[in-house]
This record gives sequence, structure tokens and C-alpha cells, in this order.
Amino acid sequence: MIEIKKLSRSFGNLVAVDNLDLDVENEIFGLLGPNGAGKSTTVMMLTTLLKPSSGTAKVCGYDIVKESKKVRSKISYVPQDMAVDRKLTGRENVQLYAKLYGIPNRNSKVDEVIEMMGLSERAGDLVATYSGGMRRRLELAQALVHEPEVLFLDEPTLGLDVSGRKKIWEHIRMLKAEGMTIFMTTHYLEEAEKYCNRVAIIDKGRIAVVGSPENLTSSIGENASLNDVFLENVKTPEEQAGFNSNQFRNLLRRR
Repeated sequence: MIEIKKLSRSFGNLVAVDNLDLDVENEIFGLLGPNGAGKSTTVMMLTTLLKPSSGTAKVCGYDIVKESKKVRSKISYVPQDMAVDRKLTGRENVQLYAKLYGIPNRNSKVDEVIEMMGLSERAGDLVATYSGGMRRRLELAQALVHEPEVLFLDEPTLGLDVSGRKKIWEHIRMLKAEGMTIFMTTHYLEEAEKYCNRVAIIDKGRIAVVGSPENLTSSIGENASLNDVFLENVKTPEEQAGFNSNQFRNLLRRR
């Protein structure tokens, strides 16, 4: 579904994504990494919002630069920041997306995705009255109105309580069961370990490791978690400067 070859993106002297090679199948795929590792830049390139400096990528067989319009027809993207209009009702938000995509039989399709996300009873209410979890589900409804083949999610459960996170994951798993490919970023490693078919850890714009959570954790040792894998493959600022953790603590004590 997604083929990435030597994909790079620079901002002046800063290399945000560095020769990325990655293939994503029909799965729930998690891209993990610290802040500034290149996760969002990668997603923005794959969703055609940002042109790569070099390299290529295809989504659903279409080149993200040469065939960007065809890519957009096959995907949806739910960004980290809220992408709904608080001054409109839930139904009006989804209707707007349906109109922009030129969906035939708009009303029935809008009602279908709203019901799918469990928002039918509140569809006529202003989004300003919605909880954070409801707004996130409304964003998913908007994203699903044109039946995309690949859904990109940037930190889909960030800022939600435990109940809200659980509901979002129920919907994500339902979409995967219906044949949709999910490409997501997250800082919640326990969620990635539990729900993703495969994950990749990116650091300083490069893929450090990729595989299923089971295989990655077993490679570290018995009773290891994805958090252990993450710490094994991502250097802290102190380690990047040439200090190990004990040396750094000793330096702080002397100060």
C-alpha cells in the first residue's frame, strides 16, 4: 500500500528525514520516535502536503509528487491538531467534507459514518459542546466519508482519557477489519505494542528498527516491552553528546 525509497526532506541545513526506506502492507502500522525525529514530516510527505527533497514514495501505487491528486483520492489524513469547526454541528462538519469530495447521496453517507463513530445522538449539536474524544471521532467520520484505502493518523489518542483512547482504538481496529490500511504516529508505546501489526522506530530522520512488536520485544529479551526496544534504539541528548547516563548524573552533581 505504501512504498518508500530513499525518501529525504531537508529544511535548510536540518535533515528532518534521511534516506527513508519502508514498505507498508494492509495493516495497522505505527511510526514511533522522539519529538523531532521526523514522524510528522514523513506523514506530510506521504499525504502530499510536503514535497520531498529527494527519493520517491508511492501510496496505493501512485507517486506522491507526480500523481498527487490520485494519491489524495485514495487517502485521508487526521492531523494531530483539531480539524473540525467548533461553530458548526457535527453533521455540518461531515457534510462539508462530503461536499468537497463530491460524494453522491451525501446525506445517507454522512449519516452512515456518523453512526459508525457513535455520534448519531449528538450529530445536531455544536462541536463546541463535544468532549475531546467525541471531536476525535468526528474527525474520523470526516476522514471516512469518501471511503479511503489508506488512513493516516497523527497522534490519534493524544490528550484523551483512558475511556476516550479505548473508543478510538475500537474504531481503528474496526476499520482495519474492514480492509483499510492505517498508518499512524504515536507516543503511547503501550498502545502501539498492543494494537499495531508492525512498528518502525525513527530517530534523527532514520529508521532504527522495524518489525512486529512481538519480534522486536523478543529480540531484546524475555519480558521486554516495546518501551525497552525504544530505549535501546533511540539515543538521549546526553548519549548523543558522548555521555552515558551515569556520567551525566555525575556531571550534574558536580554542578
